[in-house]
Amino acid sequence: MAANKDSVKVAVRVRPFNKREKDASSRCIISMNSNTTTIYDPRNPQNRKTFTFDYAYWSHSEFIKSKDGMLVPGEPNSRYADQRKVYQDLGQGMLENSWQGYNATLLAYGQTGSGKSYSMIGNTANQGIIPAICKELFKETGENRDSNRLHQVSFSMLEIYNEQVVDLLSKSKAPGGLKVREDQQRGFYVEGLKLVPCESYGQIERLMEQGTRARTTASTNMNACSSRSHMVITIQLKQICTKENLTKQSNINLVDLAGSERQRSSGSEGDRLKEGTAVNLSLTTLGNVISSLADVAVGRKSVHIPYRDSVLTKLLQSALGGNSRTVMIATVSPADICYEETLSTLRYAERTKKIQNQAVINESPSERLVKELKAENGRLLLKLSRLGQDGRGAEDETQGLRELLAQNELQIQATQALWQQHLEEAHRDWEQQYTAITQERRMMQAFPYILNINEDPQLSGVVKHFIQEGEWELGLSDRASNAITVKGLGILDKHATFTNIDGRVAIDPCGEAKVIVNGTPILKGTELKHLDRIILGSNSTFLYIGFPSERSDEDWGRLDYDFFQSELAMAEGFDMDKLDTSSKNGKANPSVLAVFHDYIKVMPMVTEANQMSQELNKAMEFKLEVKNLAMCDSKGHDLEKEITVKVTHKETKQVWVWSKAKFINRKFLMEELYQRHVEEDTVCVDREKDPFWDPVDCVHLGSAHVWLQSLAFCIKLEEQVEFLNSEGREEAILQIHLVPCTPTGEVLGEDDILIDPTELLGRRLDFQIHVIQGFGVKWLKEITDRGVQIGYSVYNHSHVFYTECVWNHMNPTLEHKTHFTMLSVSQDFLNYLQTNALVVDLWGLQEASSSLTSALLDEKGSWFDRVFGGFPLPFSSPELL
Repeated sequence: MAANKDSVKVAVRVRPFNKREKDASSRCIISMNSNTTTIYDPRNPQNRKTFTFDYAYWSHSEFIKSKDGMLVPGEPNSRYADQRKVYQDLGQGMLENSWQGYNATLLAYGQTGSGKSYSMIGNTANQGIIPAICKELFKETGENRDSNRLHQVSFSMLEIYNEQVVDLLSKSKAPGGLKVREDQQRGFYVEGLKLVPCESYGQIERLMEQGTRARTTASTNMNACSSRSHMVITIQLKQICTKENLTKQSNINLVDLAGSERQRSSGSEGDRLKEGTAVNLSLTTLGNVISSLADVAVGRKSVHIPYRDSVLTKLLQSALGGNSRTVMIATVSPADICYEETLSTLRYAERTKKIQNQAVINESPSERLVKELKAENGRLLLKLSRLGQDGRGAEDETQGLRELLAQNELQIQATQALWQQHLEEAHRDWEQQYTAITQERRMMQAFPYILNINEDPQLSGVVKHFIQEGEWELGLSDRASNAITVKGLGILDKHATFTNIDGRVAIDPCGEAKVIVNGTPILKGTELKHLDRIILGSNSTFLYIGFPSERSDEDWGRLDYDFFQSELAMAEGFDMDKLDTSSKNGKANPSVLAVFHDYIKVMPMVTEANQMSQELNKAMEFKLEVKNLAMCDSKGHDLEKEITVKVTHKETKQVWVWSKAKFINRKFLMEELYQRHVEEDTVCVDREKDPFWDPVDCVHLGSAHVWLQSLAFCIKLEEQVEFLNSEGREEAILQIHLVPCTPTGEVLGEDDILIDPTELLGRRLDFQIHVIQGFGVKWLKEITDRGVQIGYSVYNHSHVFYTECVWNHMNPTLEHKTHFTMLSVSQDFLNYLQTNALVVDLWGLQEASSSLTSALLDEKGSWFDRVFGGFPLPFSSPELL
C-alpha cells in the first residue's frame, strides 16, 4: 500500500481568563483572525508576532452557559468555538481516518492550566474530544452492523512519569514500570500493556474512571503531580470483512502531554546539576524530535531524529514522521502574565506543523496474503479454461492454494474466538466494577467521608474514604480490620484515628503525626464539620463531607487545591494584605498577586522537600521566602518580587538561597533519589550528584539606602543606615560617609556649599564614598565563623565595588574609601544625585565560600588599564563616571 504524505495538522485554542488572571486584572494579548493568531508583547505592544495554523479557536469570550451547563456561543455571529466545534474539526477527521484503516494521533500541548484537559476530556456538560470520539465510534458500529463485517474495539490507558510507564487499567503494578520493546513489524510497543475489549461507550467511560482513579493513586504514591506526567489513551479499531477476507486495523492515540512550563536553564542559575531530569526529559526530547523533523521537512539532510532518547518519543515515533495522520492542539492562556509561556507554545506548534508523516492503510500480513492468493486463484482458473491439457497440474496447484485460503479462514475464526474470550473476561471485570460503584454510591448516602483534592482538577474527588460508626485507624498500614489506608509522603503507619460516635466525627493525630485542619495544625482530637479541609502528612489533601443531613446544594468546587494552600499560607501569617501594602481602590497589585500564587504553588513542594530530607537523613531545612518583599531600587520604587527558597544545613548552619526555578529542578531530582530509596532502601549518593547539597556560596543579607542629594549641594553626609532584609527586618547598621572633595581628595568646606545645584552643570565634581563600619551583624550572632562583605554601584558605572572581607566580628571595621570623578556634570547625572539613593548590599560569607571580587580586575589586567590606554594607575586613583 503506497504511503500518503501529509503534514501534521495544528490547531491553537485560547481559553478564558482563570480566577488568578482575573484577580490580577490581566490584559488579553492574543487576537485571532481566521486561521491566524497574533500575540502582543505586554511590555511593548508594538512588538507582535503572527502565526498561521490549520485551525485557530477563539474560546476566550463571547459565550454563555446554557441551562444544562454547556458553554455555547452567546450570539449568532459569536466567534466562540465550543467543544462540539473543536470535535467536528479535529475528532471527526481522526475517526474517519480510522475507519479507512489509518492510524490517527491527537497531541494536546501547552502549559499547565491552559485548557489541555478541558479540550481532551472536558466535563459532564462539556465533553471533550476523547469522549466524543468514543461515543461516535460506537454509534457508527451500531448503525452499520453487517453480518459480513465485524468490529472489534479495544481500549488501553497508560501514564508516563519519570521515564516509567504505568498501566492504568492493570491491578498489578510492575516495579519500575512496564518495559518499552521494539519489533520490526510493530515498532516500539509497551510490553504487557492491558488492552481491554469494549462493546459500548459506557464500558469505555467506566474504564476511563478506573484509569483516573489509578492515576490519582499513583500520583499520591509517587509524590507526583499529573501536570508533570503524560497520559496516553489508545483506542484500537479492528474491522474484519468476512466477505472480502479483508482486515483493517488502526490505532487512535489520544495524548495529553505534561505541562510545558518554561523554566530558566539551570546553567544560568549556577546549578552544577543537570536540568534534564527524568521528569523533564520526555518533553525536552519531544521538542528535539519535532525540531529535527522540521529540519528534514525543509530539505536538510543527515539529520538524526532522537526518538530513542525518551520513552514518550519512542511511543510517538509513528505519530511524528511515521505511519499516522496526526493532529496537535496547542492550548494557550490569553493573559499578559503568561506571555513567555504562550509565545513558547506558539513557536513549538509552528515547528510541529512542518512535520510530514507517511500514513498507510493497515492490513495484517495474513490478510494481504489472502488477497494475493485470491488474485492468484483467479489467474490460475483463467489459465485452466484456456489450457485444458495442463488442467491436472494447474488443478493440483489450485487445490494447494485453496487449502492455504482455508487455513487463513480458520485463523480468522480463531482470532474471533479469542476476541470473544477476552470480551467475556472484560464483562466479568465490568460486573465487579459496577458492584463496587453501586456500593460506593450507597455508602455516600449513608456515611460521612473524606474526598481527595488534587492539584489537577481532573483527579480531584476520585478517592473516597468512608467513616463508618466506631473507631477507624488511618495510615499506611492496612492490617487492621478497621483501617483506612492512605498513602503519601509523610504518612505514618498509624497516622490518625477517626471516630464516628453519636452522629459526631472527630480526628485525633497519633503521636507526632502531622494533621492540619482548616490551615491549622492540631495536636489532639478535633471534631469535624461539613466541608472542613484536612491535610495529612506533607501534602495529602482531603475535603470532609459530613452526614447526609448536613449537606446542602452549595458549590464544593470553590474548595479546590489552591484554596487549601491559600488557607494554609494565611494561617501561617502569609497573605495578600502582608504582601501588598500599595494596593489602591481595593485592587491587588498584579505583580504581588502573581507572587502570592507562586508562593502557594511552591509551598507544598517545600513541605515535601523537608519531609524527604528528614527521611533521607540529609539534615537540610527548606524555607520559602519572597525576594525583595520589602526592598526598593535606587529611586525608592519597589523591586520586582519573586519566590526564593532558603536552604540551611541544620548541623553546619551553612546557608544557600535558591531561585524558584532551581528549587523546582532540584525537587525533581530529590524525588528520583527518594524513589530509589523507597525501592532499593539505599541513599548512597556522590555529593556532586546530591540534589540536596550545593557548593557553599555568598548569601545576600539585605540592603541599605543612602540618599545622594547632599552631593548635589556639595555637603558632606555622615549617615548611619539600617540594612533591611527582604522582609523589612533589620540585619545590621552601617556607618557611611559621602564626602564632596577636591581632585586631590581634600574635603570641601562650608564656603563650597551650593545654594543652586544647577551650578554644577558642566563642572568637574569629585566625591568619596567612605564605608566605615558595621554594627550588630545578625549573620554572625549565632555563628561567629562567618564573614561579611559590602558592595555597591554608582550611577552608570559598569562595575560593582566591594569592601574587603571581614571575618568573625559582629561589628566589622571596614574602612573602605573610593574616590569618584565626574569630569563634566550633565543634567542626567545631576538628576541622579537629586532623586536617587546609593544602594549598599550586605553579603554574608561562610566557611568554604569565596569572597566577592572587586570588579576592578579581570583575567586580562586591571579595568583602569583598559580605560586609560594601558597606563597603570594606583588603586587609590579616582574612578571616572
